[in-house]
Amino acid sequence: MDEQLTSLSEDRALLGRTSTAERVSDILRSRIAEGFFPPGTRLAEDSIGGALGVSRNTLREAFRLLTHERLLVHELNRGVFVRVLTVEDVEDIYRTRGLVECAVVRGLGESPYDLDALAGAVEEGQRAAREGDWKGVGTANIHFHRELVSLAGSARTDELMRSVFAELRLAFHVVDDPRRLHEPYLARNREIHQALAAGDKGEAEKLLAVYLDDSLERVVEVYRRRVSAP
Repeated sequence: MDEQLTSLSEDRALLGRTSTAERVSDILRSRIAEGFFPPGTRLAEDSIGGALGVSRNTLREAFRLLTHERLLVHELNRGVFVRVLTVEDVEDIYRTRGLVECAVVRGLGESPYDLDALAGAVEEGQRAAREGDWKGVGTANIHFHRELVSLAGSARTDELMRSVFAELRLAFHVVDDPRRLHEPYLARNREIHQALAAGDKGEAEKLLAVYLDDSLERVVEVYRRRVSAP
């Protein structure tokens, strides 16, 4: 924990002169997404507040914001913890993804689309795979889907899915074999990008729908086994 707090204190500079609960929550959200605070971790107010150099009230407000985003849970007389998802949570996350992501692709106008960021996420995943960084492949996969959603040009949709993807990362951090989980989707991301580059949003939506169904089945299979283990 001391090593974690030393690393976290390096983020203090990110707060600048406008040390707000929103900025603190941004830092903690990123750290949770990175697996710095794994699911089930208790977040100690004094230690984290000291590392970031913020008041207890500011930190509590940040905790409240992240609890609202379902990344943290407050347990009476025990404190604040990084949330451990249930299998039902994972299924609901994928249900939301299917509703939103497929609708984004279906609602695209006429091609060509601005796919530079999407292509960059595909390459990011390929690069991480070449380096054997399978957690990095998972991060690149999240980036791919975030950029896919951003094609809608909707700040509200981006904000909604930022929270959904952050929750999804909680599930990924429980998985013990990230390569088995993420490797199959490297090629699928490329296929979706290629379909959009060709202007075939109908094909892209079909690929995406099958992708999400298969991913749900794979994640739930692994996740159920891990969360039920003693």
